[in-house]
Amino acid sequence: MANIVQYIVVRSDLRSTLNWPLGAVIAQCCHATAAVMSVHVDDEETQAYLKDLDNMHKVVLEAKDEAALLKLTEKLKENEIKHKLWIEQPENIPTCVALKPYIKDAVHKYVKHLKLLK
Repeated sequence: MANIVQYIVVRSDLRSTLNWPLGAVIAQCCHATAAVMSVHVDDEETQAYLKDLDNMHKVVLEAKDEAALLKLTEKLKENEIKHKLWIEQPENIPTCVALKPYIKDAVHKYVKHLKLLK
């Protein structure tokens, strides 16, 4: 599983400004991750990632707000990076984006400006 990583980016303002409980924020990451893995289950890198469950590498980063998350999503679309933007219903709030597993060098440049989620 040489350098395959999955990046997850969640809005930090969900907790800091909107006062969402920690569990609700974690659930957003889980929803986005499960969805992107399901959609890309036949992808070669996804399959390689899932073959070594005890050594999966995920990196959870923060986007400061909805605008930052949507800007990242547009950048990913423009560069054909496969991902899932999770939009919480029924509120219709974009909360998190999960990339499918990729070789780190292929996608790190799109997320390197983001900080680890605190």
